[in-house]
Amino acid sequence: RHPLATFFHLFFRVSAIVTYLLCDWFSNSFVACFVTILLLLSFDFWSVKNVTGRLLVGLRWWNQIDEDGKSHWVFEAKRVSTIAASTEAEARIFWLGLIICPVIWTMFFFSTLFSLKLKWLALVIAGISLQTANLYGYIHCKLGGQKAISRVTSRLFGTADVPKRQSRRISQDGTEEHGKTGTR
Repeated sequence: RHPLATFFHLFFRVSAIVTYLLCDWFSNSFVACFVTILLLLSFDFWSVKNVTGRLLVGLRWWNQIDEDGKSHWVFEAKRVSTIAASTEAEARIFWLGLIICPVIWTMFFFSTLFSLKLKWLALVIAGISLQTANLYGYIHCKLGGQKAISRVTSRLFGTADVPKRQSRRISQDGTEEHGKTGTR
């Protein structure tokens, strides 16, 4: 069990949302609010990507650049037997936090846009970007990379399986890595 990782998985996310909602009440400085929320979002991105995903659900992802300058996304999933230490409740908290927060930031986007508070728009877009980047990476980890995603979508939409360049390897610590190659 990882209660500290579970706490920080939600702490930075919820703190950024609450600070965004209440910042105008406690401070007149737009810059201080902007920097505080951006720091909370950055701490959340780093902690989810590098710590809580690995501890709570046994998943992690990263991007590497090879010698040719090509970007390679690597998605890693531990085998089910090695994840036994984390509980089902921790995994549920992880996925709910990962899914609900980008939805909240998307609602903030529309409310900011329609209320014409355009100075907050850059911050809300940063929130959406950081939150959805983690969601995207962990969905790829969970589904096993692009190959499994195209299989799932082909079942849903009845299309043929689209082949992609895919690398898959199993390291010594029992983890399975899926890499999608491409340039960005």
